[in-house]
Amino acid sequence: MHIDFVAANQHDSLISLMHEMCVFYSDAEPVSIDDVRSNLLDNLLAPNSPVRLVVASGADGAVVGFAAIALFHSMVDPTPGRRGQLLLKEIYVRQACQKRGIGKALMAWIARHAIERGCARMDWHVSATNKPALAFYRALNAQHVAGRLNYRLGGEYLARLASDDEDEARA
Repeated sequence: MHIDFVAANQHDSLISLMHEMCVFYSDAEPVSIDDVRSNLLDNLLAPNSPVRLVVASGADGAVVGFAAIALFHSMVDPTPGRRGQLLLKEIYVRQACQKRGIGKALMAWIARHAIERGCARMDWHVSATNKPALAFYRALNAQHVAGRLNYRLGGEYLARLASDDEDEARA
C-alpha cells in the first residue's frame, strides 16, 4: 500500500471511491458520478481549495482509501507549538477493503503530516450513530471532546440569515 497526496492519474479511481462513499452515507438518492467528478475537479482540487486529498492505493495503483484534510492556525491559542491544527474533514476506506489496516495507515500518515507542519492536534467530526467509526477512533486513543457541539445552518435558514445581514448593511 502507498499513501500520498492524490496524483492526476488517480482521479478516476478516487472518483469511484468517493461515489461509493456518497452512496454509503446518503439517505436520499445518491449523487451521480458526474457530480462527484465535477466536485473533485472543480472544487476540491481547485488551486485555491484549502482541502488536500490523501489517498491510499494498492499495488495496482487503485485508490482504496482517502482522507480530506486542511491545516489551520488557532486564534484562541497562538502559542508556538500549540497553534497549528489539522482538520480531518473525511476519511473513507472502500467497503471491500475495510478491516485491513488502511484506515489506521491513513491516520498515521496524516498524523505525521500534521506534526511535520507544526500541528499540535488533529480534530474531526463523526456521527454519533456511526458505531464502527467510533470504535476505530477509540482504538487510536482519540479523545471525545467534552463540551463541544456541532451546529449547522442550511437551506432557507442560511439564505434568511444572509439576507438579514444584507438588509442591515443597507440600513
